[in-house]
Amino acid sequence: METPRTGPQGAPPPEDLASFAALEAIVRRLHAPDGCPWDREQTHASLRPHLLEETYELLEAIDAGGANAIAEELGDVLLQVLMHAAVAERQGEFTLGDVIAGIAAKLVARHPHVFADGAAETAEEVRAGWEALKRRERPDRSRLAGVPATLPALAESQTLQGRARRAGLDWPDVEGPLDKLAEEIGEFARAETDEEREDEFGDVLFVAANIAQRLGVDGEQALRRANAKFRQRFTHMEREAAAGGRELEALDLPALNRLWDRAKEAGRGL
Repeated sequence: METPRTGPQGAPPPEDLASFAALEAIVRRLHAPDGCPWDREQTHASLRPHLLEETYELLEAIDAGGANAIAEELGDVLLQVLMHAAVAERQGEFTLGDVIAGIAAKLVARHPHVFADGAAETAEEVRAGWEALKRRERPDRSRLAGVPATLPALAESQTLQGRARRAGLDWPDVEGPLDKLAEEIGEFARAETDEEREDEFGDVLFVAANIAQRLGVDGEQALRRANAKFRQRFTHMEREAAAGGRELEALDLPALNRLWDRAKEAGRGL
């Protein structure tokens, strides 16, 4: 019986697959001169869509609440970190040790209440101390400079406004942004051109993001839940219409509303 090959030159994988060192060794082996041709062709740019995809798959697993799925998707995200580190080492940019040392040093420096003589009793005090330390490290840098422009627009808006609010730029209570939201909706309704409507609708979303942020609502998560709820209700309508031998397009508005109400009732508690 022929012995199965285990990789280039028959190199066996590490025995203890539960260790971080084993995973690092596997990724290094893939990027070795006689490793995997696909892995050796990768760059930071070519891996970018994979990192994005794996991150969203992790978020979906977290939303679903399955521990096994979360563990699996965390592994996929961790692999992306190791892949980028392997690419960087192959190109002489930095090593995985540099990545680990950098984040470890940052965690120690940003938690003086744990690793030094600082004091913080609440999560808000920790957050304020973190921001103050960052400003001391980079005094000439805007508070908004670290917010990635690649964030989804709603998440970016909430992050930007959260940082501005902690700097004091905010209404004194929620009534202010609620009044502003009504004002912006009115301006959107009065807009006459496509450009004006886009501009005013952006203002509506911006104020809505502010309200969510100050009330502790994750706008991205809230919208994902609303999307999932709509998906569930709409597919229920499709199934019910098909069971009666009908297409949604053939129904009038009152009939569609009745299907929608039944879909809502069927989905309560989900």
